[in-house]
Amino acid sequence: MRNSGRRLLLVAGLGSLASRPGFGQTERVRVIGYITPAAQASLRDEVFRKGLRDLGWTEGRNLRIEYRRGGNDVGKLRALADELVRMKVDMIVAQSTPAVHAARDAVAGTPMPLVVISADPLGSGVVSSLRRPGGNITGVSMMMPTLVPKRLELLREIMPKIATVGFLAHGGDPAVPIFTREVEDAGKRLGVRIVVHVAAGPAVLEQAFEAMHKAKAEAVIVQPLWVNTLGLGPQIAELATRHRMLSIGDGDGFAEQGGLIFYGPDPLAIYGRLATYVDRILRGANPGEIPVEQPSKFELAVNMKTARALGLKFPQSVLVRADRVVE
Repeated sequence: MRNSGRRLLLVAGLGSLASRPGFGQTERVRVIGYITPAAQASLRDEVFRKGLRDLGWTEGRNLRIEYRRGGNDVGKLRALADELVRMKVDMIVAQSTPAVHAARDAVAGTPMPLVVISADPLGSGVVSSLRRPGGNITGVSMMMPTLVPKRLELLREIMPKIATVGFLAHGGDPAVPIFTREVEDAGKRLGVRIVVHVAAGPAVLEQAFEAMHKAKAEAVIVQPLWVNTLGLGPQIAELATRHRMLSIGDGDGFAEQGGLIFYGPDPLAIYGRLATYVDRILRGANPGEIPVEQPSKFELAVNMKTARALGLKFPQSVLVRADRVVE
């Protein structure tokens, strides 16, 4: 009788455990669509995934990420976004302004949440407010266009008599008009002639630099998409140096890849923050009520080898402010 009583207690205990959510059941797998123009994975993607793991989202257990990469061709993005919508993923994460616009159009008329990371989601019309974005979209702004004047100021600090600066834009990026306005306004204020060259894609980079060189550009400001997303920092840095042009951009690792100067927010830190947006929405938060975050810390990195190749010496005022000096 005693053993029988123990068995009854054991069965009753198991019955109460079985009634708890998740006991003896496979945890629901949430599916995130991740769309980017990039051709391959980067360290930023791994930082994003680590951020999700730290928040309890493990691929293969309760999370699956469906990657859709444009292969450096922004023209493919809308079809890739439509595919993710048809799959009925739990949400889409869009990286870079071209991907954000493609995903925004694809999810229009659906409740599917969209988490974005782009140059300027407010300026490019993706959200109506940073504080309260509304609808089903939120994310992180890299503040890239508003940093263009600072980059021009840095170039003039390094080369006080600089007269002409090129701006290398990507023709498939909807943020081009915002960047162009910022750089041209800064040029007027500082008395520097700006030559904007809109290149259709990677295949015409050499022609773009030849055109800026013929226009007597002494330096080039690089739109972040080229480096941050398309991974063309080394090629652009080499072309700039070959044409005797100072180069500055805020693509991650640009100085380490041979660019003369990097100035901008730390992209890896931002991708870690991006994971918190996904976590909050998967746990039930309304994306339209989550403020769009902006970076508060900006870094400066300089490449001494590139400077020597250009016969350039950085002023001490720049070196003392540098967070990283690449030899």
